[in-house]
Amino acid sequence: MLGSQRDLFDIPRDICYLNSASYSPLPLKTLQAGRDAVGRKGQPWTLDPGFAGRQHDRARVAAARLINADAADVALIPSISYGVATAAKLLTIPRGTRVLVLENDHSSPVLEWQTRADAQGFAVETVRQPGDGDWTSAVLAAIERPGAAPVALASISSVHWSDGGLVDLEKVATALRRQGALFLIDATQSAGVLPLDVQKLDPDFVIFPTYKWLLGPYGRAFLYVAKRHQGGVPLEQTPGGRRDVRAENAVYFSDTSYVGDASRFDMGERDHFVSLEMASIGMEMIAEWGAARIAQRLAMLTERIAEGLRGLGVSIPPRHLRAPHILCLGFKDVTVKALVEGLATEGVFVAPRLGRMRVSPHVFNDEADADRFVAALGRRLRD
Repeated sequence: MLGSQRDLFDIPRDICYLNSASYSPLPLKTLQAGRDAVGRKGQPWTLDPGFAGRQHDRARVAAARLINADAADVALIPSISYGVATAAKLLTIPRGTRVLVLENDHSSPVLEWQTRADAQGFAVETVRQPGDGDWTSAVLAAIERPGAAPVALASISSVHWSDGGLVDLEKVATALRRQGALFLIDATQSAGVLPLDVQKLDPDFVIFPTYKWLLGPYGRAFLYVAKRHQGGVPLEQTPGGRRDVRAENAVYFSDTSYVGDASRFDMGERDHFVSLEMASIGMEMIAEWGAARIAQRLAMLTERIAEGLRGLGVSIPPRHLRAPHILCLGFKDVTVKALVEGLATEGVFVAPRLGRMRVSPHVFNDEADADRFVAALGRRLRD
């Protein structure tokens, strides 16, 4: 099993940080890269002409490796919402069809379709949060509901951000394929921890940022675009997306036709001298450890916490329905926000999410963190 990687981070022993589903800390190596990068921007004359291109290539390759994609199928973007907006510009959702989203899913894979629905004549159907925690069965039932309008698209998270509920992407992809429907996956809460192989799954779009599970900075994200969608018009019109629009040319607009791969969808101002290398370092570390080993370690920690809380009146989703790295706890007659704030005064950091407490360890956590959280929470519940 992968051991704790705490020594690679600047986390004091008296801090018990179990909130990577919000923001992960940056590894020491990444922090130093950020400092060095700020220095480069402070002295831009030190940058050689090929520097930016090498940064783009490194980040694209690192992101592609996490989902077994061709690097040419990955675009450099700033956020999940940017990626969903790009996908929406590429797709035509037929009138009279349905777009499926999850109840209380994060805003990014939901709001774009709600905004477009009336004008384009399709319906956004919300898959209700299942009482038994089985998101996969709920999504499959919505896809296959007799007498319902055809499903054109499912735009959903692979792991629900608020309750840690796991969606079986293979089962959902198979059901959508039977209807000829499209599949957009927000992999924010799973990329790097749970296996996602686009060669086998064949989704239309996969989007993920670096600031949570990929140990990277805020404002860096990646969009996988299946080759069948790469002929469309990008969200922004940039020189990088064209074949030959270069400042060093004698003729600036030498060839304004689009490049032939997903890099046409890269964001404008993609030359992030500071944060792009930081994003690459985190993704490369995650890839070296491997999703299977990371998931195994984090499952051990969340199960250790779950076992420690048994008998305290805490509601915990069944293990087979929750992601291995996110544990959401329900309480009766307890104000979760106050409970979370109280734990923070003891140096124990978790998050309140839609009436539950979300606990999300990462590779820098160890058994001592898990036991400390159980002890601290137990004391407060008994008071």
